[in-house]
Amino acid sequence: MKLALIGTHGVGKTTIAYEVCSLVKRAGQNVELVSEVARRSPFPVNAGTTLEGQVWILHTQIAAELEAGRNGTHVVCDRSVLDNYCYLVNKFGRQAELEQWLGWWMRTYDLLAGIPPFAEEITPDGFRSEDRAFQRRIHELLNELLADPLFAEVRKRVIWLDGAERRQWAERIFAQTFSADRTVRAAQKPTA
Repeated sequence: MKLALIGTHGVGKTTIAYEVCSLVKRAGQNVELVSEVARRSPFPVNAGTTLEGQVWILHTQIAAELEAGRNGTHVVCDRSVLDNYCYLVNKFGRQAELEQWLGWWMRTYDLLAGIPPFAEEITPDGFRSEDRAFQRRIHELLNELLADPLFAEVRKRVIWLDGAERRQWAERIFAQTFSADRTVRAAQKPTA
């Protein structure tokens, strides 16, 4: 089972990812966390990003997901490749040669939980951009990409969380994930 939290920066994806992992571990399941790779980028990020930096982030994200999948029964990603791609699109426009590859990779996620921008401001952390207009633009790009026919299959696996229910997000994601996991396991059982 592979879950990715999707959304713009500064909305709490990393916090929710840790909360979901904690619930999975408390349920006695093995889980690996893929944390945000952009923080390790040797290239500029946020509005000052470069094409090389964004390609590095996409490749590093996929490599981290592959490694986590080898080590854990369940994988929780605090981003998907699609929301990472939004930062590239924001600065350089859509890249047809990358989108086919991203569309293919997005099908590896069993569930995507969309975290909406909900706060009045972005909590400063010395890394993320605190520009609310930039944050909203990335959110808009994510929705535009999800509406594209290339990602039609992916849209079916997205649940958008309600900003008013923040305290229940991790529990809702956990319930959705394990419900989907039971369905996958049932479909994989050999028939008698």
